[in-house]
Amino acid sequence: MNKVELLAPAGDLERLKFAYLYGADAAYIGGKDFSLRANAKNFTLDEIAKAVEIAHKLKKKLYVTVNIIFHNEDLKGLKEYLQKLAAFKVDAIIASDIIVMDLIKKENIDLEVHLSTQASTLNALSAKFYLNEGVKRLVLAREASKEDIIDIKKATNADLEVFIHGAMCTSFSGKCVLSNCFTNRDSNRGGCAQICRWVFAINEEKEPFSITPKDLNMVSYIKDMMDIGVNSFKIEGRMRSIYYVSTVLNVYRNIIDKIMNNTITEAYIKYYQDILNRCANRESTPQFYDKLPTNKEQYFLGRQEESNQDFIGLVLDYEEDNKLLVIEQRNYFKVGDVLEAFGPNLEPYEIKINKIYNENMEEITVARHPQMLVKIPCDKALSKYDMLRLKIFDISSYL
Repeated sequence: MNKVELLAPAGDLERLKFAYLYGADAAYIGGKDFSLRANAKNFTLDEIAKAVEIAHKLKKKLYVTVNIIFHNEDLKGLKEYLQKLAAFKVDAIIASDIIVMDLIKKENIDLEVHLSTQASTLNALSAKFYLNEGVKRLVLAREASKEDIIDIKKATNADLEVFIHGAMCTSFSGKCVLSNCFTNRDSNRGGCAQICRWVFAINEEKEPFSITPKDLNMVSYIKDMMDIGVNSFKIEGRMRSIYYVSTVLNVYRNIIDKIMNNTITEAYIKYYQDILNRCANRESTPQFYDKLPTNKEQYFLGRQEESNQDFIGLVLDYEEDNKLLVIEQRNYFKVGDVLEAFGPNLEPYEIKINKIYNENMEEITVARHPQMLVKIPCDKALSKYDMLRLKIFDISSYL
């Protein structure tokens, strides 16, 4: 079985570093121009150069999205931008508009092109067309079924990338104009107002109605996709928190590694599924992969999206002499709580909170102020950037 790439989103340099730390083989980012997700912080040119430096120092890859659908006025500065990305030696750009591919060939710009999911590629003829245009990888439509993937792989033997986790579009990706109609913000030029997340009143009684798809979650099908030849597994979420991205990466990194060393079991799959379901604020499902979506894959009568408070803190240091963890607190916790530490090189580890100290080593019973520095006793030396969450699931109960 060939090694598969785990590809992570990164909305800024901090999230990029956590993505690599928590198991990503590659990351994709957006610049200030020519990129969807305009509401994300996105990267300046200087930050893109820094991101490439970080990636290559870690022997990882970095891709930059140039994936808007271009109107005439959007073309200004595109050539110069692509030339700068080539000079930075980004590993590839992700594009959907053929003007980008043509410009790269015409100007002989040294950039590898990956076809964006915005092109909605679902068949072998389309795949062959883009490969003939010089595309090196196809990021298939999020609506691709298992049969679609098999057919495209068999017909082209192309390098295929598929989404495995994150938000779905209520329309075919790249084809929605609801945002344009409701808010005059072009979803295909980075301005999506996410109308599909709105809740509408459908009658005088103001009964809720929505057109929101549930999130994508492919935990149960990772081995299946590896067997049929998918080359890269992509996670959505350039606007997500470091906790979300780190948790999702940690789960899929473990699944892929256990598949590769033949230690994956249904018990582990169930455990990882529960971790992911707890991490997100929307329900998730395989969506199009195994069947056409039904009413069970969509919210129709409104929904609740409640962010949990599981993320307790980020490990900054370990004081070996005192056996104390130094933590940057993120959510309320108190003496008596049971936490779980996890990290890139750490199996889930339980910590019972018997004491909490503030920065001045004064004993307190509650940590209630976000990003306050606290210390807690811990017999195990944890590493910087390991994370603490409330312990909800016990891996031993699954095995």
